[in-house]
Amino acid sequence: MSTPPTLRHLAEVTPQLISAGDTVKLALLAGPADGSPASVFFEVWEPGGSQPDNSHPESTEIFVVLSGTGRAHSDEHTVPLRAGDALVLNPGSTHRIVNTSATERLYTVTIMAEDSGAMPGGFAELVAKGTVVDWDGTDHDVLGGGA
Repeated sequence: MSTPPTLRHLAEVTPQLISAGDTVKLALLAGPADGSPASVFFEVWEPGGSQPDNSHPESTEIFVVLSGTGRAHSDEHTVPLRAGDALVLNPGSTHRIVNTSATERLYTVTIMAEDSGAMPGGFAELVAKGTVVDWDGTDHDVLGGGA
């Protein structure tokens, strides 16, 4: 007997902040707990928000930009981001993304390929241990959940 597919809707996932005071919220769509070697997230940067520098020694990280503008820093490289872009960050790169808008959020679907590494459960588990926050009407409009 085969395993049924996993299907999640925006209303079924909870955004979280990895650390208090963060300006980026993430919501896990699928990950190792679902039997997937990759983790997939909705990720939302507040206007002017950014991640701290981070690195994933064993994982490629892919960002598909849905809405907004930003700038990606990866090692000594910097590239602009806008809706329709797909950014691939190689394992081991030290990187961060900054929302360059002062008024609009930056939205991505983020894939952590081979979500494993130093911590059990990988990046998905780190996010799951974060602080729960809420979606708002703008998030629902952009991510397809309706207001």
